[in-house]
Amino acid sequence: MADKTESGPEWPPGIVVCVGTVVLQDNRALLVRQASGHDLAGRWSIPWGIVDPDETPEAAALRETSEEAGIKADIDGLLGIQNLPRQGWVAIIFLCHHLSGTPTPDGGVETDRAAYFSLEELAALEEPIEEWCAWLVRRVFKGDYRLIPPRAVNPFSPRLAFL
Repeated sequence: MADKTESGPEWPPGIVVCVGTVVLQDNRALLVRQASGHDLAGRWSIPWGIVDPDETPEAAALRETSEEAGIKADIDGLLGIQNLPRQGWVAIIFLCHHLSGTPTPDGGVETDRAAYFSLEELAALEEPIEEWCAWLVRRVFKGDYRLIPPRAVNPFSPRLAFL
């Protein structure tokens, strides 16, 4: 995910919509390690990024997962929405399942590692994990969430609804 920095892009005023995915494969969750230059450099997180003006949140979430981790996934449903610490930033988080690919970072642009972790492997990881992502993934592993599945049939079809 591109970050606003002193020399980086200026985000327009108002709400910035971020998206993230918790991708599961065989009781393991996908995490990426943020590359040098990112404000989360060296920390593991879920794949995430900013929704482009021409895409839906779910399309952006799948794009970010592919770009940052080399994984093609499919959305099972909406996990939730989180107000982020940056004023005006909000995150929409989707639960997904692995379709294809091997965890592969994007070559250091945004991520320098990508891997699937079990709950036990996550607990044993000696590298830092972004606090909110660790909390979220642990909740998913423990079944402590209510999934809202996508609904293709709605007044705005073919756009999905999560209701």
